Amino acid sequence: MTTVMRTLRFVALAVAVLGTTPPAAIAADPDKGAPFVQEPLPYAADALEPAIDKATMEIHYGRHHAAYVKALNEAVQKLPELRTMPLDEILAGISKLPPAVRNNGGGHYNHTLFWSLMAPPGSGGEPSPALKQQVAKDFGSWDAFTAAFEEAGRTRFGSGWAWLVWTDGRLVVTSTPNQDNPLMEVVDVRGAPILANDLWEHAYYLKYQNKRADYLKAWWSVVNWNRVNALFQTASK
Repeated sequence: MTTVMRTLRFVALAVAVLGTTPPAAIAADPDKGAPFVQEPLPYAADALEPAIDKATMEIHYGRHHAAYVKALNEAVQKLPELRTMPLDEILAGISKLPPAVRNNGGGHYNHTLFWSLMAPPGSGGEPSPALKQQVAKDFGSWDAFTAAFEEAGRTRFGSGWAWLVWTDGRLVVTSTPNQDNPLMEVVDVRGAPILANDLWEHAYYLKYQNKRADYLKAWWSVVNWNRVNALFQTASK
């Protein structure tokens, strides 16, 4: 198994679980053809304020993410060979699978990762020296990296995601449309996701309306650098 594949599997499974399961959380039921689970949020719905408001988090997690998990489980009922496959492996061969698996599998993976990459303000730690060093090598400076990441988010037309990816021994900023991600062989840049931000309007519209640039800047205050550092360390070994 390649380093990238090990990293992607780690990401898919390593979301922290705190507190009790909210009513919207979806439990796996393999016997009924529903192998995928929506884990509880690792913090309260209002924990990311003021950057991300409580109402947005409740709708985003409780409706949007939950809908992806439900639809993914429904899609794999027709494809029993997928029920025992890790999600990262499914997404790695997504071009051979129906759009319902691509859209909902990507939506489930992306959101599971997204929740884990955020933490309440002041609790997410700082970028590690190793990560800072690699960013300086690949982007020239930390400010150049954050500017590139925000630009990738601003310039993605319509809905999608902004990514920091480890690929071919370096860090690269990219973006993908809809619920595509760097695991998929259909995207421009494949590799191990290190950082991701949701660009769909439902992720920010209640608070920021059409001001996506303001959302992208505010979002840095809730990045969980402890998780980012761990993903980078695993990917770059």
